[in-house]
Amino acid sequence: MKKTFLFKLGLGLFVLAPTFYACSGGGAEQKIVSPVIAEPTKEEVIKQGEHLVTIMGCNDCHSPKQMGAKGPEIIADLMLSGYPSDRPVIKFDSPLLKEGFSMFYPDLSAAAGPWGVSFAGNLTSDESGIGNWTEEQFKKALTEGKLKGLDTGRTLLPPMPWENYKSLKSDDVHAIYTYLKSIKPVKNIVPNPITPDKM
Repeated sequence: MKKTFLFKLGLGLFVLAPTFYACSGGGAEQKIVSPVIAEPTKEEVIKQGEHLVTIMGCNDCHSPKQMGAKGPEIIADLMLSGYPSDRPVIKFDSPLLKEGFSMFYPDLSAAAGPWGVSFAGNLTSDESGIGNWTEEQFKKALTEGKLKGLDTGRTLLPPMPWENYKSLKSDDVHAIYTYLKSIKPVKNIVPNPITPDKM
């Protein structure tokens, strides 16, 4: 038993000896190797963008829906294309709006409130959506609330929660933009907002 223990101890020291020797400065010069972090592939960036679009609730307003067995369901062919331009614009005349209340279309793609009526924008890669936008424009729209990402653009209207996205990291914005550019383009020119006096 004692011999077996001593043998194992001796074997362990023999195996570890080169490590002790190298750490003590003996032998060849030591090189510190930093781990290499691989750049994500385009597919990984798109997947991350899809994840962010999902958890940030972009489909809630920007995707037209139809009523299904379990409630509203995204119309796959129109995903993220905004308020459908062929849908009639209803007249909002509730006295509650004048008291600060808000009202939504059943699929949440348009909303009315003290600001007037706003329509969810087309986020697909079609020219009627963000097809011609640069990534910088997209970032300015998403994190600074500027219409079409232009410095001269008006502030995005409620219920767009752009103020919640002010601190998004550039990598996150890039992932969202890359994902949106990868989805099916849908031609859909969203109506201009309606001012309170025209409601």
